[in-house]
Amino acid sequence: RMIHSPAFQFDNDIPWQDLGNGIQRQMFGYDDRVMLVKVKFEAGAVGAMHSHPHSQVTYVVSGVHEMTIDGEIKQLKAGDGFYVLPNVLHSSYCIEPGIFIDVFSPHREEFLK
Repeated sequence: RMIHSPAFQFDNDIPWQDLGNGIQRQMFGYDDRVMLVKVKFEAGAVGAMHSHPHSQVTYVVSGVHEMTIDGEIKQLKAGDGFYVLPNVLHSSYCIEPGIFIDVFSPHREEFLK
């Protein structure tokens, strides 16, 4: 049986999960193969260095962020994006407050617990 989100997601109905350290997350559409997540960063927020077995593509909605992917560091702003291969170390540092739209494949099962 496939797990999945409702067909429609409305911003005002989706609670923000406080992840601490100036980072919050909203869960949007997902099934067992894909997941879309909105992530909000305060200035100075750090997404600690980590890796996961999922492919990740991210669109930068707003803000200015310093991303490190596999040791390479780039500054990204609204309209930019990045891709992270499975199991590759990556982290972020928020310079100006902003929002990411993250897409994971397969879905991040641990986000649903």
